[in-house]
Amino acid sequence: MTISERAQQLLAARTPFVRATVVRAQPPTSSFPGDEAIVLADGTIEGFVGGQCAQNSVRKAGLGALQAGESVLLRVLPDGDVHFPEAPGACVVVNPCLSGGSLEIFLTPQLPAPLIRIHGATPIADALAQLCAVLGYDVERDDDPVDAGATAVVIASHGGPEAEIIRAALDHGVAYIGLVASRVRGASILGQLELSDAERARIHTPVGLDIGAKTPAEIAVSIAAELVAGIRGGDLGRPVTAAPTAPAPQQAVDPVCGMTVTIGPDTEHLRRAGVDYWFCGAGCRTAFAGKAGA
Repeated sequence: MTISERAQQLLAARTPFVRATVVRAQPPTSSFPGDEAIVLADGTIEGFVGGQCAQNSVRKAGLGALQAGESVLLRVLPDGDVHFPEAPGACVVVNPCLSGGSLEIFLTPQLPAPLIRIHGATPIADALAQLCAVLGYDVERDDDPVDAGATAVVIASHGGPEAEIIRAALDHGVAYIGLVASRVRGASILGQLELSDAERARIHTPVGLDIGAKTPAEIAVSIAAELVAGIRGGDLGRPVTAAPTAPAPQQAVDPVCGMTVTIGPDTEHLRRAGVDYWFCGAGCRTAFAGKAGA
């Protein structure tokens, strides 16, 4: 499977990742311009953009790019002779374990589009689904169950099991739950639920920004505007109380070169006297093992 095919597979599964592409390689290096890899959220690297020492730098910077949601040009240098200053969108890593040469690698985070779950077969629900599609959001309708991957749930059914849908969305950690209802009817529905203050803060009813909307299309615009504000403001897109997810990859300091490495499945490791040591590459591990055994 090529990197492009793997990227499409991950996008289809709504799995966030970083695509790393070598744009410049100054010999001696083991990688060449055009080499590619994928960095997953657990630190796993698929593909090739350099040896183990370079991969550790790519892993750490890639996870940072994934967290920030912003692309970055990474330059990996073998020593402290830095002629490529850090600037917005670019950073420099000095990796003392490189055998020479330098690399420039472009890291592009690939994040799934916001997923809006819309309940109801009403004009408001239909108009909102059309607007979300225009905004580039993914949309699910009634037949799809609420899950922890939803960015927002909007209930525009004007009846039915609204309280049950709200509870399911809360339990799945959905950060934004919108209920199309008047203040009186909305309060009545929420009164059926035993809500904590934190849960109540995630429920929006009446839903949407107050723009004086009257028609179904106008109400849909007000809801979409509130969604955009939440997504761009960083409040949406991450489950709040969902089932525990995989913890962020741990980091350790290489005891030989002092480099901070991200612990992943392929990180060099040695256990000595009950203590775990992690290394940027095989060279540091070998040096440490020889020194410890002397």
